[in-house]
Amino acid sequence: MAKKGPEGERAAISYLEEKGMKILEKNFRSRRGEIDIIALDGDCLVFVEVKNWSFLGIEALEQALDAKKRHKIIETSKYFLSLHREYRYMVIRFDVVFISPQGLTHLASAFTECV
Repeated sequence: MAKKGPEGERAAISYLEEKGMKILEKNFRSRRGEIDIIALDGDCLVFVEVKNWSFLGIEALEQALDAKKRHKIIETSKYFLSLHREYRYMVIRFDVVFISPQGLTHLASAFTECV
């Protein structure tokens, strides 16, 4: 069974840390939206959306991360960067960690700001 809410995010964090990422923030919020996890992966700043589903498959991810949701994540990432100028010259990546009954799937570079 898929992990719910905070438990799923903890599983995603553990996975990302095992992959060598350094977690900077969890549940970063702005008036524009929320980013589940912000991490460093070498020279790359990674904004991670975590999706925990107990019954839908990964094929439903496109609807869950529609243009409106991606826009909110991107705008929130810009706000984070405005507060943390030390990361302004880093490569930026938007990942998704998908947790389902079948396990955890990490989609690196799942989307970009360009449409």
